[in-house]
Amino acid sequence: MSMTYRTLISATELLALEKQHQALLLIDCSFDLADTTAGERAWREQHLPGAHYLHLDRDTCGPMTGSNGRHPLPERDAFAARMRLLGLRRETQVVAYDRQGGPYAAHLWWMLRWLGHEAVAVLDGGVAAWTAAGGPLSSHEPPTPQAGDFIPGASLSPLIAADALQARLGTLRLIDARAAERFRGEVEPLDKQAGHIPGASNRFFKDNLGADGRFKPAAELRAAFAALLPPHAPENVVHQCGSGVTACHNLLAMEHAGLAGSALYAGSWSEWSSDPARPIAKG
Repeated sequence: MSMTYRTLISATELLALEKQHQALLLIDCSFDLADTTAGERAWREQHLPGAHYLHLDRDTCGPMTGSNGRHPLPERDAFAARMRLLGLRRETQVVAYDRQGGPYAAHLWWMLRWLGHEAVAVLDGGVAAWTAAGGPLSSHEPPTPQAGDFIPGASLSPLIAADALQARLGTLRLIDARAAERFRGEVEPLDKQAGHIPGASNRFFKDNLGADGRFKPAAELRAAFAALLPPHAPENVVHQCGSGVTACHNLLAMEHAGLAGSALYAGSWSEWSSDPARPIAKG
């Protein structure tokens, strides 16, 4: 019986699963914030054979209200129904990937864990690693799958809301996944105010990757994140970013490194900065 992958899966491991004819659900999550149609175009041109596409704005986010961030979570049951249409069952191994180093795939990884689905992993290195391992690509759109029977279970992904986070500032470790210049408030290309949530530490999500575009070894990631945690245990850590997407990359890295239990502030800076009454910091 094949093992279950819960964080990362290598291209060679995925190729082996396909040879075993294991039930797999491949999801292409490629996206570009500056060109929101680019990811889907890339999928239509070439993707892993059988991979479906989920669009960040259209498929994995809920409606924006102006005060709930740029990528609010959808209704949990509605997202579960969307995944059932792709054939998701409790025993299905899901593999998510993208072409941007994993942030959008990691977001889907987090969301499926939020639904209580444990058998979900990110393809380490994405499409580039797949082709380097000899994996084929296809331009054929996959057939419509038979609907699955997945029912959401208890969440495997802790979540914290803005008011609860504000009430606990200073008592937990907050890690911001944005680039350093945005964290410091020197630039802000997307949101209403520049800066960061007071007390946050910065860990740019791309620092989780090596020069080959794959995640660094688990021991190296563990040492890097452990340096940010004292005196807090992983379960007293909250991750955030601009809109709750790239923070999932840090959550995935910690989980892969054996530092499980951290929470996501899904609204992140885009929600926090939309309320002028909330405190902000710079520098």
